[in-house]
Amino acid sequence: MHPQASNDTVDIDRIGVETFRIPTDRPEADGTLDWDHTTLVVVTAEAGGRSGLGYGYADDATARLIAGPLAERLRGIDALDINRAWIVMTQAVRNLGRPGIAAMAVSAVDTALWDLKGQLLGRSVADLLGRARDGTPAYGSGGFTSYSDDRLVGQLSGWARDGLPAVKMKIGRDAARDVERVALARRALGPGTDLYVDANGAYDRKLALAQAERFAERGVAWFEEPVSSDDLEGLRLLRDRGPGRMMIAAGEYGYTPVYFRRMLEAGAVDVLQADATRCGGITGFLAAAALTEAFCLPLSAHTAPTLHAQVGCACRTLKNIEYFHDHARIETMLFDGAITPENGQLVPDRFRPGLGIALKRADAGEVHPMTSIDTVDHERV
Repeated sequence: MHPQASNDTVDIDRIGVETFRIPTDRPEADGTLDWDHTTLVVVTAEAGGRSGLGYGYADDATARLIAGPLAERLRGIDALDINRAWIVMTQAVRNLGRPGIAAMAVSAVDTALWDLKGQLLGRSVADLLGRARDGTPAYGSGGFTSYSDDRLVGQLSGWARDGLPAVKMKIGRDAARDVERVALARRALGPGTDLYVDANGAYDRKLALAQAERFAERGVAWFEEPVSSDDLEGLRLLRDRGPGRMMIAAGEYGYTPVYFRRMLEAGAVDVLQADATRCGGITGFLAAAALTEAFCLPLSAHTAPTLHAQVGCACRTLKNIEYFHDHARIETMLFDGAITPENGQLVPDRFRPGLGIALKRADAGEVHPMTSIDTVDHERV
């Protein structure tokens, strides 16, 4: 019998967390950062004899915050009362500073609680939230500045052949070289696939304006973080003065609804981005979606495609989901049930409860020997 058939509460028994350090398949870089690994934080929430799984892309500090103060405060709360749990967690991190590590910790646990609720009620997260659509368009994302020309063209054109309606590449290391790489990508893709660029805040305002005009000549439809996402006036300048057919996007570093509200009030973007692994989980992502609806703007989900495929189905303003190379690779590698594009869309299986995924422990521990696994439990920290 599922919990909805009675008035009994289903108290949270335990919150567990593990981290997995996963090397990239080759060196990667964008306009402002280089990296050679990604850390996956996996959370387990247990109640009523069921277990929910959540995850995020953060680091060991996030895991320790989950294992300590968050896990301690969540035990005994009804697993179905996710809003109550979210409030408890945000209060617990008040003196630590809500943005950053604390927000990512709350996000991973919130996601696990939504998966747990789906497991307890026998429904997918998309169905629990109430679907606005069955699937959401995805765009391929990678094209790192560290890639050779051949690798850049091969990756982007591969996604186009697979039916993704748009692809995104990194820019920002060398302005002249950026224009050359964009022209190369445009020629390889042809006219049938939208081309996006992401500077990760590497340009100043004047250079970003000049580059926007050059990119527009090559059919770029989306310019992400042309300047720092903290420079709301600069983003507004690009939006007002840039090419009319080019969307300005930002918001992936938003951790709270207040951040998103300020960006929208400033008129800084044509498309707001939000990331459920940073902005408070599925609960926080829904708040961002509500704000975009109030400002009559579209929302785009940043990375973590399997997670966003579920919540994306419930968001009326959602434009697309970023099918980011690193995260798509990790999710396919380590999660049974990871969602991959079908005819250009990410479509959750409504017959798999919760997020519809399970951790492939054998693959994480044995198939990839360079992956380190740390198990953290709040009773031992």
